[in-house]
Amino acid sequence: MTIAKVEVARFSLTSSKPFDAVVATLRSAIGQPDMIEFFRATRATNNFRDLERVVQSGLGRTGLMLFAEFDLGDILRRETGSETPKIMRFVVGNPLIMKEMVKHVPDAGSYAPVTILIDERPDGVHLSYDQMESYLLPYASAEALAIARDLDAGVTTVMRECAGLKHSDDAARPQE
Repeated sequence: MTIAKVEVARFSLTSSKPFDAVVATLRSAIGQPDMIEFFRATRATNNFRDLERVVQSGLGRTGLMLFAEFDLGDILRRETGSETPKIMRFVVGNPLIMKEMVKHVPDAGSYAPVTILIDERPDGVHLSYDQMESYLLPYASAEALAIARDLDAGVTTVMRECAGLKHSDDAARPQE
């Protein structure tokens, strides 16, 4: 039995945009295939080229797709009877990127697809993402880390877009 400690770097930023606008921007940036049909189509392929075509058809302009979304706030609101809090978890990714990481670090399959958490608080709408590179650092695979860094850059770029921030804005800071 082995237990490994993995330290995770969380990228977070806060937006002054309304919650629904942030969520709408994310949804417009990522592909939203019918996942039952998507998985049926991927299983029906006979070669990698066909599989790649199916995956590409499900990706949005960011190269990511939505695997699942969870309205965590709905459960809380049912208890309180209030209209707040609003909190959504989006599970996003790209099977072709996941494949490349898993080739080098099989455990990467435990961390992908990734989560973007969007929640409304008194100081604004918070967007959070646990960076893939931090999950894979203990495995010391230069190949997997390079892929993870590219994924992290893509996810954090779309988060900045959703928040209405430029890449250099100081409102986005990794949290330790």
